[in-house]
Amino acid sequence: MTCSVLVGGGWGDEGKGKCITYLCHYDKPSIIARAGVGPNAGHSVEFNGEKYGLRLTPSGFVHTGAKMFIGAGVLVDPEVFLHEMDYLNKYNVKERTFVDYRCAIIEEQHKERDQASDHLFKKIGSTGTGCGPANSDRVMRTAKLASEIPDLEDYTADVPLQINEALDEDQDVFIEGSQGFGLSLYYGTYPYVTSKDTTASTAAADVGVGPTRIDDVIAVFKSYITRVGEGPFPTEITQQKAEEMGLEEYGTVTGRRRRVGLFDMEMAKESCMINGATQIALTCVDRLYPECERSTDYSSLKPEIKRFIDEIEGETGVPVTIISTGPDLVDTIDLRDELL
Repeated sequence: MTCSVLVGGGWGDEGKGKCITYLCHYDKPSIIARAGVGPNAGHSVEFNGEKYGLRLTPSGFVHTGAKMFIGAGVLVDPEVFLHEMDYLNKYNVKERTFVDYRCAIIEEQHKERDQASDHLFKKIGSTGTGCGPANSDRVMRTAKLASEIPDLEDYTADVPLQINEALDEDQDVFIEGSQGFGLSLYYGTYPYVTSKDTTASTAAADVGVGPTRIDDVIAVFKSYITRVGEGPFPTEITQQKAEEMGLEEYGTVTGRRRRVGLFDMEMAKESCMINGATQIALTCVDRLYPECERSTDYSSLKPEIKRFIDEIEGETGVPVTIISTGPDLVDTIDLRDELL
């Protein structure tokens, strides 16, 4: 039995979707559980030549043998959820995806309040998906819960009970976080953050798993760093420089152009410390070093790439076990066996 948590190490957009898809496809956990804030986070998945943009469904949906859960700590927009059930129907997600009955619901008025707020939408750079106002109502104890929504009646479950029973039966569980460490309400670049904590401890709590049951925490870092919206960015480079480096990117949910910077080692060290990371997944190495595109062999990497990886391991004290060299699942160097 293993229970693993995967979280973003930066400001989101680290390539968590690719890592989650890879790990779930090859490790085949019995349960994949979505933690995090809600539909303000977009995960991109590329599988068998097709691309998917997800906002609530666990990115591990490609492993069709797993049950999938959305934890009580996640805000649910029924419209988004039901759309994704149809969108991903060829993977039989309707029969195996469940929302905790205690999830707070995002209503239309939450989205309207979000988009009408000069502070949230214009100053902070909110996605406008209603998460901040919905979490505010959750704190005030006025939010509706999933158990009150007829359209979700066939999808509700007691998620902690299901997950902990699976762990008791020595089944593997994989917990997906969303967004990233730098957007944590507590540890991020406040006030330019999201509406709750985004660390591994909270991801576990989101789905009802106690800290003693967690075996591994995988922190995902991109080989460079990006953020969408306002807020401090110590290693930011100009958009012109980003274009010259081939690093132009746009957000999955908002379509907004991402700000781009060099790898932030100080943030990586703090992120690994507070998340309690036991492994690092390093993504988009091929974007920074195009010569390694689609490589699956660590020994084939050039010395400068290996030095970059060694520096990350040396500064954080955490081994880099997954190296993504392209968008598809097969474009991955997996070094986890070396930990055994």
